[in-house]
Amino acid sequence: MTKKRFAKQSEVVMTEMVLPNDTNTLNNLMGGKLMHWMDVVAAIAAQKHSTRIVVTASADSISFKHPIALGNVVTLKAKVTRAFNSSMEVFIEVFAEDIPANKKITTHRAFFTFVAVDQGGRPIEVPEVEPETEEEIELYEGALRRRQLRLVLAKRMDPKDAVELKSIFNLDEKKEAK
Repeated sequence: MTKKRFAKQSEVVMTEMVLPNDTNTLNNLMGGKLMHWMDVVAAIAAQKHSTRIVVTASADSISFKHPIALGNVVTLKAKVTRAFNSSMEVFIEVFAEDIPANKKITTHRAFFTFVAVDQGGRPIEVPEVEPETEEEIELYEGALRRRQLRLVLAKRMDPKDAVELKSIFNLDEKKEAK
């Protein structure tokens, strides 16, 4: 499958309201509930990109910047940043809005990885991503580094094979020092 799809074609916007059953004892949205919503919106974006069934492979770099209060309206935006063979990285941004106070803030960001699978659950090839905007290009270019870091941390890639991460791990300097 060589067809490319634009990043914007996978964009999904989901809106939820924080209700009492969604909150912790501080009346803030529970982290697990938010992660569930993030998984759903990211899965839809990955499905839109691949037009396939997708499964979550990883959820990482979830930053909890601000609590989300009871009664806030939560908007989650997701889109595929880059596709590899069968996997896709999805970037998610979360916004909380206090409508009566007319305040909206960015509360969370994350990267999830999904794998497209066939009916038998086997990985299947996905289209490449064609970034257009400055932000899409930046996310696209950083995706390979993030992927290699995920694989190294999961012990599925040797750090010396993580070409994009060599400067982070100083691998060339360590070889010269030996």
